[in-house]
Amino acid sequence: MSRNIISSTLKALRKEHRLTQVDLAMKSGVGLNFVRELEQGKTTVRMDKVAQVFDLFGYELVPQKKVK
Repeated sequence: MSRNIISSTLKALRKEHRLTQVDLAMKSGVGLNFVRELEQGKTTVRMDKVAQVFDLFGYELVPQKKVK
C-alpha cells in the first residue's frame, strides 16, 4: 500500500465504522497524534503501529510489487 492509499483507506474505514480519531486511537491502542499523522499521510510512521491500527478492521499490510 502506498502512503496515500493507507491514509485514504484508514480514513474511509474509520468513517464507515463511525469512529472518531479519538475512538480509533483508543480501540487500536495507539496515540491520537499517531492516528492524525497517519491519516494526513505522514511519511515517517512506525509500520508496526500502522499494522496495529489496520488489524482493528481485519486488514493486514503485505509487501506488494509496484504497479507501473
